[in-house]
Amino acid sequence: MPSTPVTQALEALGVRYRLFVHAGPVRSLEQAARERGLAPGQIVRSLLFRLEDGGFILVLVAGPAQVSWPRLRRLLGVSRITTATPEDVLEVTGYEPGAVSPFGLNQEVRLLADRGLLAHDTLSIGAGIRHAGVLLARDDLARSLTLEWADVTD
Repeated sequence: MPSTPVTQALEALGVRYRLFVHAGPVRSLEQAARERGLAPGQIVRSLLFRLEDGGFILVLVAGPAQVSWPRLRRLLGVSRITTATPEDVLEVTGYEPGAVSPFGLNQEVRLLADRGLLAHDTLSIGAGIRHAGVLLARDDLARSLTLEWADVTD
Protein backbone atom coordinates (compact mmCIF):
# COMPACT_ATOMS: atom_id res chain seq x y z
CA MET A 1 0.00 0.00 0.00
CA PRO A 2 1.25 3.49 -0.76
CA SER A 3 2.25 5.81 2.03
CA THR A 4 0.99 9.39 1.89
CA PRO A 5 1.32 12.42 4.20
CA VAL A 6 -2.19 11.50 5.40
CA THR A 7 -1.33 7.92 6.37
CA GLN A 8 1.96 9.08 7.89
CA ALA A 9 0.14 11.67 10.02
CA LEU A 10 -2.43 9.08 11.14
CA GLU A 11 0.30 6.59 12.05
CA ALA A 12 2.18 9.25 14.02
CA LEU A 13 -1.04 9.99 15.93
CA GLY A 14 -1.71 6.29 16.56
CA VAL A 15 -5.04 6.46 14.69
CA ARG A 16 -6.39 3.22 13.23
CA TYR A 17 -7.38 3.56 9.59
CA ARG A 18 -7.78 1.63 6.37
CA LEU A 19 -6.45 2.98 3.08
CA PHE A 20 -8.74 2.13 0.17
CA VAL A 21 -7.31 2.56 -3.33
CA HIS A 22 -9.86 2.29 -6.13
CA ALA A 23 -9.12 -0.11 -8.98
CA GLY A 24 -9.75 2.65 -11.54
CA PRO A 25 -10.75 6.30 -11.84
CA VAL A 26 -13.48 7.59 -9.55
CA ARG A 27 -16.09 9.53 -11.50
CA SER A 28 -18.68 10.25 -8.82
CA LEU A 29 -19.28 10.48 -5.10
CA GLU A 30 -21.76 7.61 -5.40
CA GLN A 31 -19.17 5.39 -7.09
CA ALA A 32 -16.56 6.18 -4.42
CA ALA A 33 -19.03 5.37 -1.65
CA ARG A 34 -20.25 2.15 -3.29
CA GLU A 35 -16.73 0.81 -3.91
CA ARG A 36 -15.69 1.63 -0.34
CA GLY A 37 -18.82 -0.05 1.05
CA LEU A 38 -20.16 3.22 2.45
CA ALA A 39 -23.14 5.54 2.08
CA PRO A 40 -22.47 8.81 0.20
CA GLY A 41 -22.90 10.73 3.48
CA GLN A 42 -19.90 8.90 4.93
CA ILE A 43 -17.54 10.40 2.33
CA VAL A 44 -16.04 13.60 3.72
CA ARG A 45 -15.33 16.40 1.28
CA SER A 46 -12.59 18.77 2.46
CA LEU A 47 -13.32 22.16 0.88
CA LEU A 48 -10.85 25.03 1.06
CA PHE A 49 -12.19 28.58 1.13
CA ARG A 50 -10.31 31.89 0.92
CA LEU A 51 -11.42 34.50 3.42
CA GLU A 52 -11.61 38.21 2.69
CA ASP A 53 -8.43 38.80 4.77
CA GLY A 54 -6.48 36.40 2.51
CA GLY A 55 -6.54 33.56 5.04
CA PHE A 56 -8.03 30.14 4.47
CA ILE A 57 -10.42 27.74 6.17
CA LEU A 58 -10.92 24.05 5.45
CA VAL A 59 -14.55 22.97 5.75
CA LEU A 60 -15.40 19.29 6.15
CA VAL A 61 -18.84 18.24 4.93
CA ALA A 62 -20.65 14.99 4.23
CA GLY A 63 -20.35 14.08 0.55
CA PRO A 64 -23.75 15.06 -0.86
CA ALA A 65 -24.23 18.09 1.41
CA GLN A 66 -23.99 21.61 0.02
CA VAL A 67 -22.30 24.39 1.97
CA SER A 68 -24.66 27.25 2.75
CA TRP A 69 -22.66 30.33 1.77
CA PRO A 70 -24.79 32.75 3.84
CA ARG A 71 -24.55 30.46 6.88
CA LEU A 72 -20.78 30.06 6.48
CA ARG A 73 -20.23 33.83 6.05
CA ARG A 74 -22.38 34.56 9.11
CA LEU A 75 -20.57 31.92 11.19
CA LEU A 76 -17.16 33.31 10.20
CA GLY A 77 -18.26 36.92 10.61
CA VAL A 78 -17.18 37.87 7.10
CA SER A 79 -19.00 39.43 4.18
CA ARG A 80 -17.01 37.66 1.49
CA ILE A 81 -15.55 34.20 0.96
CA THR A 82 -14.54 32.44 -2.23
CA THR A 83 -13.69 28.91 -3.19
CA ALA A 84 -9.92 28.51 -3.23
CA THR A 85 -8.27 28.11 -6.63
CA PRO A 86 -6.69 24.75 -7.50
CA GLU A 87 -3.29 26.45 -7.07
CA ASP A 88 -4.27 27.67 -3.59
CA VAL A 89 -5.50 24.18 -2.68
CA LEU A 90 -2.18 22.63 -3.66
CA GLU A 91 -0.11 25.32 -1.94
CA VAL A 92 -2.09 25.43 1.33
CA THR A 93 -2.93 21.73 1.72
CA GLY A 94 -0.15 20.05 -0.24
CA TYR A 95 -2.79 18.00 -2.07
CA GLU A 96 -4.42 18.14 -5.48
CA PRO A 97 -8.12 18.97 -5.56
CA GLY A 98 -9.96 15.70 -5.11
CA ALA A 99 -7.33 14.29 -2.75
CA VAL A 100 -7.50 16.86 0.08
CA SER A 101 -7.48 15.65 3.67
CA PRO A 102 -7.50 17.50 6.98
CA PHE A 103 -4.39 15.49 7.99
CA GLY A 104 -0.83 16.18 6.87
CA LEU A 105 -1.50 19.70 5.60
CA ASN A 106 1.29 21.91 4.22
CA GLN A 107 0.13 24.84 6.37
CA GLU A 108 -1.80 25.14 9.58
CA VAL A 109 -5.35 26.08 8.69
CA ARG A 110 -8.55 26.52 10.65
CA LEU A 111 -10.76 23.41 10.43
CA LEU A 112 -14.54 23.60 10.48
CA ALA A 113 -16.63 20.41 10.46
CA ASP A 114 -20.31 20.28 9.63
CA ARG A 115 -22.41 18.58 12.30
CA GLY A 116 -23.88 16.37 9.57
CA LEU A 117 -20.71 14.28 9.88
CA LEU A 118 -21.80 13.22 13.36
CA ALA A 119 -24.49 10.98 11.84
CA HIS A 120 -22.00 8.21 10.97
CA ASP A 121 -19.57 6.20 13.10
CA THR A 122 -17.23 5.53 10.16
CA LEU A 123 -16.09 8.19 7.70
CA SER A 124 -13.84 8.30 4.66
CA ILE A 125 -11.52 11.26 4.16
CA GLY A 126 -9.13 12.18 1.37
CA ALA A 127 -6.04 10.02 1.29
CA GLY A 128 -3.71 12.64 -0.18
CA ILE A 129 -3.63 10.78 -3.50
CA ARG A 130 -6.28 10.65 -6.23
CA HIS A 131 -8.75 7.77 -6.46
CA ALA A 132 -8.25 6.70 -2.85
CA GLY A 133 -9.74 7.28 0.56
CA VAL A 134 -8.91 6.66 4.18
CA LEU A 135 -11.60 5.04 6.31
CA LEU A 136 -11.53 5.80 10.02
CA ALA A 137 -13.78 6.17 13.03
CA ARG A 138 -15.56 9.51 13.33
CA ASP A 139 -14.47 9.71 16.96
CA ASP A 140 -10.81 9.27 15.96
CA LEU A 141 -11.19 12.05 13.40
CA ALA A 142 -12.72 14.33 16.04
CA ARG A 143 -10.11 13.42 18.67
CA SER A 144 -7.10 13.82 16.39
CA LEU A 145 -7.84 17.26 14.97
CA THR A 146 -8.78 20.64 16.37
CA LEU A 147 -12.20 20.84 14.78
CA GLU A 148 -14.82 23.52 15.21
CA TRP A 149 -18.26 21.91 14.80
CA ALA A 150 -21.09 23.93 13.27
CA ASP A 151 -24.07 23.69 10.96
CA VAL A 152 -22.73 24.95 7.64
CA THR A 153 -24.83 23.06 5.10
CA ASP A 154 -28.30 23.62 3.69
